[in-house]
Amino acid sequence: MNTRGFRSVLRTIESKIGIQCANYKEDYLQRRIQSRMRMNKMTSYSEYNSFLTTQEEEQEALRNALTINVTKFWRDPEVFNIIKRDVLPDIRRRKQKIRIWSAGCATGEEPYTIALMCHEAKVLYPDVEVTIFASDIDREALKKAEKGIYHQKALENLSESQIRRHFNEQQDGTFQVKQHLKDLVKFSRHDLMSGRGVTQYLDIILCRNVTIYFTEKQKDELARIFAPALSEGGYYVMGKTEYMGRDVEHLYEPYNPIQKIYRKKSNG
Repeated sequence: MNTRGFRSVLRTIESKIGIQCANYKEDYLQRRIQSRMRMNKMTSYSEYNSFLTTQEEEQEALRNALTINVTKFWRDPEVFNIIKRDVLPDIRRRKQKIRIWSAGCATGEEPYTIALMCHEAKVLYPDVEVTIFASDIDREALKKAEKGIYHQKALENLSESQIRRHFNEQQDGTFQVKQHLKDLVKFSRHDLMSGRGVTQYLDIILCRNVTIYFTEKQKDELARIFAPALSEGGYYVMGKTEYMGRDVEHLYEPYNPIQKIYRKKSNG
C-alpha cells in the first residue's frame, strides 16, 4: 500500500467531507476507498485523491460509502419485541411523554419501526405523547428517510395487516409510510463524532450496527455522550454484534445483555 497516498486521501476526506478518519478502523477505510477507486477505474491513491479533491459528486459518493447502513423494518425482531413488550410499558408506567433517539438512522427504517410500534401501543395508552428523533450524517439517506418510500423487501418482517395500516402502496410497487407515522419522527443531520447528543432527556437511545466501523476509543466516547443524554432509568440499545467497553460499563447496567439492551445506572 502507498502509505503516503493513502494518508493524503484521508486528509482530503477530513477537509472536504468532514468525516474524522481517526474514528474508523483503517482496514475499513481502505476497503471503502479502494472500492470507489475501482468504480472510477483508478489504481493509485494519488490519482484518486486529485479526483476526490475537485469532484463534489465523488465526495458525496465516498461519504455514502463510508457511512453505508443496510437495514430493514423490524430488523432483529427479538430486540424490537423486547422494546415493545417490556421497555415501552416500563417507561409508560413512569411517564406520559416518551422521547426516543434513533442514532445513525440511515434511510429511516429503524425510526419508522419504532413509530409503528409506538402508534400501535397508543391504542393501549392514548394519553402518551411520543417523539422520535432520528439522525444521520448522510444527507441523501435522510432525504430518502423523509420521503419514506421503500421496496417490498424492506417490509418483509412486517405482517400484511401492519403494511395495510401503516403504508400506502404506490403504482410502481413501492410502499410509502403513512402520515400518522411520519408525524412521530423528527429527522435531522447529526454527526455522532461531534461530541454531543442530538437532544437530552431521552428515554431510549438506539445506536445499532453503526459503531462496528468505529475505533474502540470512539465507541467508548459515544457511550459517554449517550449516558447524560438519557433520563434516569433510560435505555441504550446497541447492535447485536457490538459490546460495552470496560471503561464505560460503569455508566450502564445490563437489562437484556443477550439482545444488547442496557439501562443507565442510577446516580443514587
